[in-house]
Amino acid sequence: MKPPVFPGFSDTRKLDFRLLLGTALTCVLSEPSLARADDAQELAAIKEQMRRLAAQVEAIEHRQALKNGHQAASARAVSGARHTATASRTPSYSGVRTATTTQGGFSGAPSGLRTDGPADPGIHFSGGSEPVQVGDTGQPALNSGSGFAGFRWLPQQPEHTPSRSSIDLTSSSPSSITQTDVDSLPPIFSIGGISVKLGGFVEFSNIWRDSNMTSGPATAWNNFPYANSPNHGLSEERMSAQLSRMSVLMEANPSKDVRLQAYVESDFGGSAGTTNSVQISGYTPRLRQGYFTFTQKDWGLHILMGQAWSLATNYAKGILPRQEQLPAVTDNNQIPGITFTRVPQIRIGKDWHQKYWLGLSVEDPQATVAFSSALSSGGTLPAAYGEKVGARVYYANSGGVLLNPSAQYTYNPAPDIILKGAVDTSIGHYEVFGLARWFRSLAVEPGMTTTRKHTTFGGGVGAGMTVPLGTKKLQMAGNVTAGEGIGRYGPSLIPDTTPNARGALSPVPELMGSLGLIGHPTPSVLLYTYGGIETAGRKRYMGADGAQYGYGVNDLNLGGCDVEFGTCNAQTRTLASLTAGGWWHFVEGRYGSVMGGLQYTYIRKFAFRGNDGNGNSVYPTTSGNTVYVTFRYLPFQ
Repeated sequence: MKPPVFPGFSDTRKLDFRLLLGTALTCVLSEPSLARADDAQELAAIKEQMRRLAAQVEAIEHRQALKNGHQAASARAVSGARHTATASRTPSYSGVRTATTTQGGFSGAPSGLRTDGPADPGIHFSGGSEPVQVGDTGQPALNSGSGFAGFRWLPQQPEHTPSRSSIDLTSSSPSSITQTDVDSLPPIFSIGGISVKLGGFVEFSNIWRDSNMTSGPATAWNNFPYANSPNHGLSEERMSAQLSRMSVLMEANPSKDVRLQAYVESDFGGSAGTTNSVQISGYTPRLRQGYFTFTQKDWGLHILMGQAWSLATNYAKGILPRQEQLPAVTDNNQIPGITFTRVPQIRIGKDWHQKYWLGLSVEDPQATVAFSSALSSGGTLPAAYGEKVGARVYYANSGGVLLNPSAQYTYNPAPDIILKGAVDTSIGHYEVFGLARWFRSLAVEPGMTTTRKHTTFGGGVGAGMTVPLGTKKLQMAGNVTAGEGIGRYGPSLIPDTTPNARGALSPVPELMGSLGLIGHPTPSVLLYTYGGIETAGRKRYMGADGAQYGYGVNDLNLGGCDVEFGTCNAQTRTLASLTAGGWWHFVEGRYGSVMGGLQYTYIRKFAFRGNDGNGNSVYPTTSGNTVYVTFRYLPFQ
């Protein structure tokens, strides 16, 4: 009576025979070489080849098992008893650990290797490296041969398992919208003891503004033109995919109390000198975030080094990265009134039971400078009252190696320093912080022939909160920051400083704040409305000609601000905005998710008072409207 033959058995038996034959020939041919000085190298190469062959055989067997598993099911009951008896008599070959099937497959193949599913692929050698491993997906782990665990695909979710979206729109700042939500995603693969998660999305935005600003998907709120500009009232239509974003989170746990993380996030918001939108919109990748963190759970210690959101940014919980309380808006420049930068920094934090938090951050400095008349670094100021000539002031240089040569970088004597305390309670998150800054300039004062160094101090205080309003479906988030020389921390970029009569940089007073309501009528819909404001004070000196100079002067002739092609040197006093919009998560599955967003923003800009040239006071104002329609495909969610 002929033994039963199952589909795939013949091909697999040929593979097993070829593997054994190849192994035998390799051993025979390598026998004479044992006396040579490079025996160890040849032996290592042979072992590596055998491991690769074994991994290939296992991958093929696994594919055959998946393909023919339903055909073999009918024979499992018949061969069960025979399989048990055979397993007890299966020989063990030198150097190869054999295994019989655990899924009821035929076990009578030569050498005892399983034929209908993944067998134990371990191949052990005396003094050799760790065995090749095959994960649940049948993908072999590639061992480096040096004891390093190498690359390994992590198990995938079975096809029949119901999928559950990782997108959570029930928070006040959903990281699926404001960040890339990579923390909630499963690891894709591991390298040694490091697991790797991938996140991100592909975005398409259609942007409409009622004044032409020639701007991409980030609105420069302070640049809405007055009526003297031909761009005022000239609508702008622009499409963009620049905000498509990718992120990688690498995690390791050297011990149960220690966690190491490295995070890199990038989009296409950069623009090279040759970039244009005429035929090819070739906008360049840029670094949004790139940092690593160290956490010691028992001590409540948190250390961050790299480029990340500033500690001055409002947080939704604690002071940990990727927990920032960012508005769920579509504009990449956020909204006027919030406090943020995204810069290189060194941060150390401490928590007490994940409830009370204290953090200190040392961050990369940079300042903005403005004046009531045209002035560049190295220029001469108008003479102060009682002087015949003004001081010459230097405060910035063009970018050098690995910096933008078209940009001006101010002199920075010290980093910005931020100290923040926060508390998480059952009725919300609350925080306060202090900010210290230093500004530097060089000046050749009247009557002098050499420069004199001037260093001035600025900074401010701020607070933030995120609270539920009686229900999980409605939250309120707000922040406020006040001080001098803090304009850099607001999206409108009201200037930090202005030169005084001696050429020192005087910090400009400023107040910024925002308040938002975030609602969740359904789990897949988020609605929001935000109001924001940024306002500046005056810093000026009296000139020898009786005019005011600096920032916030009120004797400029601004009569041309409302006349097309007129002259308008108005300085911004206040920016106020109202934003409303929402997101709809309308597609999800094993293939990812799709979201759509719609947003409207109204902004009003007010200038400091001036005159019309006839002694009458004028208060130039302008306004702007923006509409965003955005779609995002999130393949990892």
